[in-house]
Amino acid sequence: MEITKDTVVTFHYVLTEVDGEQVESSYDVDPMAFLVGHQNIFPKLEEALMGKSVGDKVSATLAPVDSYGERQEGNTQRVPIKHLLTKGRLKPGQTVKVNTEHGARDATVVKVGLKNVDLDTNHPLAGKHLQFDMEVMEVREATQEELDHGHAHGVGGHQH
Repeated sequence: MEITKDTVVTFHYVLTEVDGEQVESSYDVDPMAFLVGHQNIFPKLEEALMGKSVGDKVSATLAPVDSYGERQEGNTQRVPIKHLLTKGRLKPGQTVKVNTEHGARDATVVKVGLKNVDLDTNHPLAGKHLQFDMEVMEVREATQEELDHGHAHGVGGHQH
């Protein structure tokens, strides 16, 4: 089966910075799953996967505008530590998750105070050119429930 709109694709990936080091890999955890055509992954990644089948390997290089955006200098915010989803000792340069009105967001610690933390609210990968090396593990028709919800369910997708 080929990857088309309204299919669920499960894939492994290795993410590296172009001319840099590996950022993450899904090969040591569950593969990622997404519902095609429902804005669940970066459009350029979805475009690279279209028409592919199980076993295909695909590489895609994304400019900042196609992934996490350009870095915005001065994007810092003082946040009460209690709003962080990341627990434990904090240190400058550490990536943390902060609870926002739009859900959990990644940020980087700039300065730690007694009750507050100053965060660089740019995504840690903002401004970077990224290389995604992907391997298609499964392609299947989406269920009606997945289509109604607009995302994949199960391992690698949304867990209800």
